Amino acid sequence: MIADEKQAKAYLREYADDSAMSRLSKLEVALREENDAQNLVSNNSLHEMWKRHFVDSAQLLKHLPVQIGSILDLGSGAGFPGLIIALLRPETPVTLVESRAKRIEWLKYAVQLMELKNCAVEGARVELVGTHPYGVITARAFAPLLKLLKLSARFSTSETVWVLPKGKSAAQEIRNLPPRLRRMFHVEQSVTSDDAGIIVGKGKVERA
Repeated sequence: MIADEKQAKAYLREYADDSAMSRLSKLEVALREENDAQNLVSNNSLHEMWKRHFVDSAQLLKHLPVQIGSILDLGSGAGFPGLIIALLRPETPVTLVESRAKRIEWLKYAVQLMELKNCAVEGARVELVGTHPYGVITARAFAPLLKLLKLSARFSTSETVWVLPKGKSAAQEIRNLPPRLRRMFHVEQSVTSDDAGIIVGKGKVERA
């Protein structure tokens, strides 16, 4: 379990070269400044940004196959996990979906700041985003699991991998799914909190 910022940076070194670490440092500074203007993340999490946001996002990579096509991050908000995944998987196209105007502006700025050529911001509600198949679908603090699956079903295929960081509710949210969906998913332990889980699954979700 990652205990502090020193351990968080050591963890990220497994995925990030010097250039990527430098860009993460730029993101840290920019996020602290922007958080004074809009509440992107909780103030309590700012002193553990590398652990609570950067590692919390990067850990999803170990649940992804090497060849994944493209990634869809729903309700990106401050940019987690999408910005971090885009940085650490520069060969993979990543789309960040966000509907709130100030958050859209922030995401576009962050993408430019971090020089993420593979990352695009889709400024719209999920319901209005064009239907395209994605290799990976992720979301953090976006919606309860069943609602999330209903909203994003049309983006999934039989090969789509789902990686959905959750808190204490992960196992319960899976239990609340209809049986046909429940069998698709399981919970992996988060490395950033004993209480947090990551819902992982693979396959196409049929529209409810």
